[in-house]
Amino acid sequence: MAAPAPPQFKHIVIVVQENRTPDNIFGSNPQFEPGVDIATTGVNSRGAKISLTATPLAGCYDLGHSHPDFVNLYNGGKMNGANLETVKRERHCTLPANPQFKFIDNAHGEVQPYFDIATQYAFANRMFQTNQGPSFPAHQFLLAGTSAPHEDSPLFASENMRNHNLAAGCVAPPSQRVSLIDANGNERTNAPIYPCLDHPTLVDLLQNADLGWKYYINTLTAGSIWTAPAAVSALCGAVKVGKSLQCESNLYTQHVDARQAQVLADIAACKLPSVSWVIPDAADSDHAVLNKGTGPSWVASIVNAIGTQAACTNGDLYWHSTAILIMWDDWGGWYDHVPPYHTGGWGGTQNWGAGYTYGLRVPLLVVSAYTQAGSVDNGNHDFGSILRFVESNFGLGLIGPGFYADAQADDLSAFFTLTSPRSFKTVAAKFPPEYFHTVARSKDGPDDD
Repeated sequence: MAAPAPPQFKHIVIVVQENRTPDNIFGSNPQFEPGVDIATTGVNSRGAKISLTATPLAGCYDLGHSHPDFVNLYNGGKMNGANLETVKRERHCTLPANPQFKFIDNAHGEVQPYFDIATQYAFANRMFQTNQGPSFPAHQFLLAGTSAPHEDSPLFASENMRNHNLAAGCVAPPSQRVSLIDANGNERTNAPIYPCLDHPTLVDLLQNADLGWKYYINTLTAGSIWTAPAAVSALCGAVKVGKSLQCESNLYTQHVDARQAQVLADIAACKLPSVSWVIPDAADSDHAVLNKGTGPSWVASIVNAIGTQAACTNGDLYWHSTAILIMWDDWGGWYDHVPPYHTGGWGGTQNWGAGYTYGLRVPLLVVSAYTQAGSVDNGNHDFGSILRFVESNFGLGLIGPGFYADAQADDLSAFFTLTSPRSFKTVAAKFPPEYFHTVARSKDGPDDD
């Protein structure tokens, strides 16, 4: 018997957190439900077996997760080079032994909302970054399925900005640069480009179909490596304001909202668009040295707002009409034991992705009224799957030339197996939704990670 067709959702919410792997997020309880694939030990480059041990969610050191760091950990598929990744520590930070081989300490429920969401809905064992590197290209892949400098380029923007103290993307100062990588996996460090890219995105398809979209960020992260629309020339429309550049296109000013908690207000006001990207500030991001331990509650607040929203005046009940996809933008340098399911490109005339796909495993949690509680999925997914899900749900076709990550990916339909909606169960969280409306946000934006 054929599997039932997934429902068509009116709203898709893409929640993007920072810099974690499944082994790192869920390692405090590696058998939290049957079928999950979480390791308790790893192997280093010397062949030594290393037990994963606890570390705080908000720590004092950050691990390298550039393309060279990926190459070290991956080590041709052996997954034994995490100890060769770079480590950057804060002042007065004492590094523990084997700093890459850690899971988040959940002794006081620090990440319990993630466990609860996974067990109440769906957990993906094999969700991978599309890119083999850090946040700037990762957020491009989540918006467009590529980080190519222009539509048909065989190259990819591969790293974060050269000077992480300056703005990124099309609002960066003229001196800012980003490295490119070629089809052989060689970074062209001697030929970096200005980080304003000219490739098509999922937004093009949404605009053509007259579907609403919004990109929720925080004032402090606007124009950062996490603000993907600000690095796409057609979306940003950069103009000089005083001594700096700002995105001033109608697409940007109407659809990029620098009030992070506005997503909660829009849900409450029945103003949720067809597609939303939700990007946290540093405090709520789960980033190793920037977060304040509030990320799990931030994510729970979005899930709970949708799950408990009363029917809108037009009869739209968000819990029945919305799919929520929760993921992390890159692996953050933390050890993970599962190698990417494919590397080195897909062949064909474009040989798309050669040298820069696919990256390391990141968590994916799928939440909807049509998702079976406690389901564990073993299919291979990547950021292109997120885009393909949106495209399939709304009947949009593929982005641009039709060979980006969305063209290579599945559409996540395996996660939506129920034929009638199930009731919502509130996710318990340490910080209430009001906290995210009123708290003074972190003064720190993202760094170069």
